[in-house]
Amino acid sequence: MGIDDDRSFSVVRGFAAARPGAGAAMLTHACDAAAAARSARRRVLVIIAVAAALPALAWLGWHLLLRGGRVSTSNAYVMVDSAQVTPLVAGAVREVRVVNSQAVRRGDILVVLDDADQRLALEAAKAGLAMAEQRYRQARANAEGARGRLAGRSSETDQARARLAETDASLERARADLDRREALAVKGFVSGEQLTNARTAFRMAQAARDAAAAAVRSARGGVASATGDLAASAALVDGVSPSTAPELVAARARLAQARLDLDRTVIRAAVDGVVASRQVQVGQRIAAGTPMMTLVPIADAYVEANFKETQLKGVRAGHPVLLTSDFYGDRVVYHGRVTGFASGTGAAFSLIPPQNATGNWIKVVQRLPVRVALDPKELAANPLRAGLSMEATIDTRQ
Repeated sequence: MGIDDDRSFSVVRGFAAARPGAGAAMLTHACDAAAAARSARRRVLVIIAVAAALPALAWLGWHLLLRGGRVSTSNAYVMVDSAQVTPLVAGAVREVRVVNSQAVRRGDILVVLDDADQRLALEAAKAGLAMAEQRYRQARANAEGARGRLAGRSSETDQARARLAETDASLERARADLDRREALAVKGFVSGEQLTNARTAFRMAQAARDAAAAAVRSARGGVASATGDLAASAALVDGVSPSTAPELVAARARLAQARLDLDRTVIRAAVDGVVASRQVQVGQRIAAGTPMMTLVPIADAYVEANFKETQLKGVRAGHPVLLTSDFYGDRVVYHGRVTGFASGTGAAFSLIPPQNATGNWIKVVQRLPVRVALDPKELAANPLRAGLSMEATIDTRQ
């Protein structure tokens, strides 16, 4: 009851004291009015309290239902592992068949180099292989010839030995005949002419034996020489075949390299993607390894979301991610999945990393890149481009 109610009751009491019948009625009416006023004030206070609590309850319900267990960041960008196109052989550019922003498929021709030098090298390699094959066949023929010569020398050695044995026998007969005649000559039974003839025959037999021994030594030398020739020739062909002969293998390798260099004058796309940063022109002389253009495989795009370290407590690989792009707006929602975390923050790999152990130190919350894989079907329906901004929200409730 308020001050005004107390004053009203004082007035009523005074009036009731002066007029008892009328005062009772007025007192009852005043009490009813005061009770009605208190009830109205309570209703107003309840309405105000409910009106103040409803927004808070609505926010709490929205947070619990839609935001609870989720972490978000707008520091997220589309990333693509682009492929740089470089020639593997040097040459002058004859054709350039693509332009910037052109979509290409794997295997499409991008650039054609002049192949005159490579064709000449291919012909030289073919000739080198033919010569190597001829030398291999010649080496085999030489080895067979050396075997034949060795067999002939061996036969000559056998003949020389037989001749030596024959001369040994002739020498023994001549010696025996000479000894007999010299014994008879002492007794006068043999003339001097016969003795002289016997001595001459002995010396001739001895000379023939010496010649036969020399022939045996010569034949043995020929066998040794033929054996050496055979070893030299056989070393080139024994234990190898046309498919394993070193010279032939090297010649085939040079031929394969020449063909590969010729094929490499036609530069094709290694992946599906979009051409970017084309730097090559027709007629330009290109050295091997010179960057010509970049292929951006849009179909393999992913998102790199840089979350604060304080947001990653409950984030794990495999958590679902909802993403929106400024390029399409909220009407296109991508459904991704966390695939991994970077090995360090951006500051750790900066050109000049921070030296927190020196001077005054102020803690700065770091951001860790989180890789998010996108749904290929959604990406095909709404293609993205490298560097576009994204809004990423990770649901950590699963």
